[in-house]
Amino acid sequence: MNTPIAAVVIALSLLLMLASLITAFRNRAMGMVLLIGFCVLEVAVLVQAGVTVAAAVGGEGPSDKVTLYGYLIGTALIPPAGVALALAERSRWGSGILVVAGFAIAVMTGRLLQIWQGTA
Repeated sequence: MNTPIAAVVIALSLLLMLASLITAFRNRAMGMVLLIGFCVLEVAVLVQAGVTVAAAVGGEGPSDKVTLYGYLIGTALIPPAGVALALAERSRWGSGILVVAGFAIAVMTGRLLQIWQGTA
């Protein structure tokens, strides 16, 4: 697993979480900035997943690949699901959903790093 890519994913997800929180506090629905931001986050998550799977197939990483792949699939599904729910809920609560999605991506990426390093 590439640590710089994971750091970018964590930083971007926390930045989007903060922007979503500000949007929710302003009583606004998700706008184009958040939509584009979560699309960029999804691309970063998919790049991370591709690099991680390639390294795991090459023999690196933990012996328990099922947990690793489960987290990779979960992190790839959260941004589109969050955006879909935020588009369906056109109020401040749609932005609140994106706050949770951004936080979940950051936490799950940190957990992926722990799994990869074998510390947990």
